[in-house]
Amino acid sequence: MYQKKVEVKKTLGQKTEDRLMKYILDKQIEIGEKIPNEFELAEFFKVGRSTVREAVKGLVSRGVLEVRRGDGTYVISSVDMENDVLGFGQIKDRYQLALDLFDVRLMIEPEIVTWACRKATKEQIQHLRTLCEEVEMLYKQGNDHIYKDIEFHSYLAKLSGNIVVERLIPVINTSVVTFANITYRSLMRETLETHRAVVTAMEHRDAVGAKCAMNMHLTYNRQVIMELLEERRRKKTAKNTSDV
Repeated sequence: MYQKKVEVKKTLGQKTEDRLMKYILDKQIEIGEKIPNEFELAEFFKVGRSTVREAVKGLVSRGVLEVRRGDGTYVISSVDMENDVLGFGQIKDRYQLALDLFDVRLMIEPEIVTWACRKATKEQIQHLRTLCEEVEMLYKQGNDHIYKDIEFHSYLAKLSGNIVVERLIPVINTSVVTFANITYRSLMRETLETHRAVVTAMEHRDAVGAKCAMNMHLTYNRQVIMELLEERRRKKTAKNTSDV
């Protein structure tokens, strides 16, 4: 027997979140661009400002939007924006999510770089170099670098020439955004250096070197998450002790 599909009724906030997603797609708002402010969106969607805040919060959790205090709300991801099909937005423990995402990336991204190194054209590698330099420039200027970091890793995945890998890009993007959020957008010197090392190895068609550089890149950042998790554990233990 076929079971009748039960439709889950969405709240006004969830419906507005869907409408806001469609708005971003229809208007073709690019990564790094600001969306209208809370008041303008409330007027456009004919809802209260609290409903708009709920919708924005939902898209922030899905890695689509970023709220910059005193500046506005920006689009930070344009990949897989139609649906959070993997359900990452439903995971409340962002630290554990960040760690698990890096573990998955360690399984696949070094191999992705190996394929990209063998298949990418000289012009494509040069574009990757440009993206790498733009990430550094934005970071050193104190500007938001996340959307360009996402573009770097997304482009690298596309250079693999594997259609399945391209569909895994949302996993990589979510990892970049989640890591950025829990580390308050700080970058280690090692992160920038390993970015450069990946590109340099690819320029020399050194697939092994590129793979090693990507391993180092991911391992450095994973260690940061491990330290944050340990710090959170210590604070929780201290709080529990003080409450006794």
